[in-house]
Amino acid sequence: MSIPVIQLTGITRHYEMGGETVTALDGVDLEIASGEMIAIMGPSGSGKSTMMNILGCLDTPTSGVYLLDGRNVGALSDDQLSRVRGHQIGFIFQGYNLLARMTALANVELPMRLTPNGKNRRRTAMAALDRVGLADRAGHRPTELSGGQQQRVAIARALVNNPSMILADEPTGNLDSTSTESIIAVLQDLNRSDGITIVLVTHEEELASATRRVVRLRDGRIVEDGPVEQRQVISAANPAVPGPAS
Repeated sequence: MSIPVIQLTGITRHYEMGGETVTALDGVDLEIASGEMIAIMGPSGSGKSTMMNILGCLDTPTSGVYLLDGRNVGALSDDQLSRVRGHQIGFIFQGYNLLARMTALANVELPMRLTPNGKNRRRTAMAALDRVGLADRAGHRPTELSGGQQQRVAIARALVNNPSMILADEPTGNLDSTSTESIIAVLQDLNRSDGITIVLVTHEEELASATRRVVRLRDGRIVEDGPVEQRQVISAANPAVPGPAS
């Protein structure tokens, strides 16, 4: 087993809403090994988006410990967290988040503007576009690209700072089946060929089945965790005790 890149222990996240306390995550324990490709699934309100935000250092847990490559995220300063987000983690979103007035190349260059990679920015961005098969669309703006092409630009943007992990939030949610297959192929190749750890938040079984492992959440708890072919069901009443195989 590879060394865990992610270790969550007893993670909880509470929010105060309208005078009430809402529990988004309730004592989550999870390990993700370096080089894994996993899907996090669950119905609306299950806590999967909250988990993604915590994994991406965009939110902090109410309690529990998050170790990222052995470092306690809760002990990092704001500047250290910013460096982690900028260099160690690549983000992919359902809505692409591309700037409409900028070319594909300029969009991919954006994460490097605040890094020491400035001198090689254009060359690195072109290499990332080529990696996702879009070098010939470098001068096109988002409105001149299909949805699948825009998402591949977003993937290239996530790659330019050479992250060890990619977090993708519903990366195929706005795409047709053909574009979905294209994005799945790109992500699988990045995982298999480059060894990048990939964590997908999705409600789509097709996308989840392309990974090696599925983690399902319900009411802020992990209720299922295991390989895609034979997942292990965990009792929601007692998450530490395995239930019958699904």
